[in-house]
Amino acid sequence: MPFWGKPKKKEPAPPPEAKPAPKPAPPPEPKPQPPAEPPKDAAAQPPPKKGLWGRMVASLGLIKDGLAKTRNVFASGLKALFSLRGQIDQEKLDRLEELMITADMGVETVAKLLGQVREAWKNREIEDTDQLQAFLKTQLKAVLRQDEVAIRHAETPPTVILVAGVNGSGKTTSIAKLAHHFKTAGGKVLVCASDTYRAAAVEQLTIWAERIGVDIVRHQRGADPGAVAFDACDAALARGIDVLIVDTAGRLHTERNLMRELEKIRRVIAKKIPGAPHEVVLVLDATTGQNAIIQAQEFKQAIEVTGIFLAKLDGTAKGGIVVAIKDKLGIPVKFVGLGEKATDIQPFDPDTFVEALFA
Repeated sequence: MPFWGKPKKKEPAPPPEAKPAPKPAPPPEPKPQPPAEPPKDAAAQPPPKKGLWGRMVASLGLIKDGLAKTRNVFASGLKALFSLRGQIDQEKLDRLEELMITADMGVETVAKLLGQVREAWKNREIEDTDQLQAFLKTQLKAVLRQDEVAIRHAETPPTVILVAGVNGSGKTTSIAKLAHHFKTAGGKVLVCASDTYRAAAVEQLTIWAERIGVDIVRHQRGADPGAVAFDACDAALARGIDVLIVDTAGRLHTERNLMRELEKIRRVIAKKIPGAPHEVVLVLDATTGQNAIIQAQEFKQAIEVTGIFLAKLDGTAKGGIVVAIKDKLGIPVKFVGLGEKATDIQPFDPDTFVEALFA
């Protein structure tokens, strides 16, 4: 049973002891209390939000902050467009198309979405700018909606997540964020340093593992990556690990020998732990725009990518790449990276993303 599904043991309550009923004491006379003065910055501090709604609001806030650069271009342009309340015309649609392409949603995806908008306009389903904005939000959420949102976990631990990506994509930091995410959820996490080719890759991952408090399996630089993965699987089984995250050598999607090495690591893991890897997560750098789609196409063909970790989303004005990736490749975006700290990670939610994009 996965770690988040383990039932908590309840200790039996001790039998109540019989005690004589105390005599009721007369209530004390209330003393007048001066009214409590609110803190000086009380107006700047809204009351804390709790529960599901509070978590949704907090998530929306983090995504909004992470999309600040995109919103400066896209949302400000939308605000100018939709503030001109009135009937839809061709000039407004041309401006909308320009904004969507500037946000890197992709020419093909934008053409598809604008085709739906024009059809609805032609059929008088939408006639003014308010209706246009609501319609566009609905269409974007439909494109981004995905069935496989969460990480697929093994029925019997460990769940193995194979992580791939080119050098410079933010792969090592993304692995640290994933490890922190699952540890915070209550899981026992192990990371595997199979990126033995790149200088300092093992050392960097080791520093992250120590910083967030998870175990790591590592060999010397230049060791066989498959052997490191094999030992990590052994350790995960022996230590009762819930989630094993396997790093792989950063490679260009055009380097066939390295891609074959990645396939070998996958075979080693599958042989040691049946059904593994349960997820193959590709880390993409959001700042590379359409080049990220080319990388994803090649990796998907080689190793059957099951999910995307979109890193550095906070560092680009072209956050619309999320829409292009999902529309063109059909690979679900499972996580987004919104900063440099281990806590700067958010499970991807289409509705939250779209609302933040328009905020």
